[in-house]
Amino acid sequence: MALAVDAGNSKTDVALVGADGTVLATARGGGFQPPLVGVARAVGDLAVLVDAVRERAGVTGPVGQVAAYLANADLPAEEDALAAEITSYGWAPAVTVANDTFALLRAGLPDTGDPVGVAVVCGAGTNCAGLGHDGRTARFPSIGRISGDWGGGGHLAEETLWWAARADDGRGEPSALAREVPAYFGLATMPELIEALHLKRIPHERRYGLTPLLFAVAASGDAVARALVARQAEEIALMASVALKRLDLLDEEVPVVLGGGVLAARHPLLHDQVTRLLSERAPKALPQVVTEPPVLGAALHALDRAGAAAEAYARLRGQFG
Repeated sequence: MALAVDAGNSKTDVALVGADGTVLATARGGGFQPPLVGVARAVGDLAVLVDAVRERAGVTGPVGQVAAYLANADLPAEEDALAAEITSYGWAPAVTVANDTFALLRAGLPDTGDPVGVAVVCGAGTNCAGLGHDGRTARFPSIGRISGDWGGGGHLAEETLWWAARADDGRGEPSALAREVPAYFGLATMPELIEALHLKRIPHERRYGLTPLLFAVAASGDAVARALVARQAEEIALMASVALKRLDLLDEEVPVVLGGGVLAARHPLLHDQVTRLLSERAPKALPQVVTEPPVLGAALHALDRAGAAAEAYARLRGQFG
């Protein structure tokens, strides 16, 4: 048996999986954010979910391995700290910790042959990871502006607010965002909204609902909103093509796995622009959107390490499909 973990910024999934690919129990919790709460508390919150799946499956002792693919495991030092903390719980003698983008990638790769490809996640944030021949990897630190990042649902929400404010006061181009953004919060004007946000009358997390609003306004033809969507598409295609280049995969037909809430929604403006840009920069890339939960990828990694039979992979995918 193995514990498969996918811990993202907004939610955490844990699955207990048998060697034959049977999902014995699952649990879901909140986001995994050790930079905000510390490694010990973040893993402590994860332990609550692990205990839940073990209890549901009637498992009392250690399992064979833990395959944990975690948001905010962006640097080797962070992976080491998280692996040490998880190991201290004694859930399994073998513990693997890696960034959660690799779980998305594994979910989109075939179960046979050389595991080669690139994944881009665009959910609360953005990230990209790739696997090349001979186990080579390509990835980005993905820790915000200091590492050159742009985009993701949280960032798009902030950009939507910024452009709405400037459209309203004349510093920016006219945009329907100036009307639609305060209306989303039940207010009439941007000055009212700015005051309410500044004085914390509106919970910060409500801002994330602005990302779907942005896409709706863009679909109506608004130039400012469409420019933001185009910028996000550019970043996604850029990360993927750079990772492919680093891995010498531009001349091969390999999967480019797209996932995370923003990409999985398949907004036509974003999806079509991403695929168009990829066709120009990496003509042999095979883009595909993965909508299965990334914990599937963590579980597939566990089967890989256990040397599972082909039927186990089929059974596992069937349960998450």
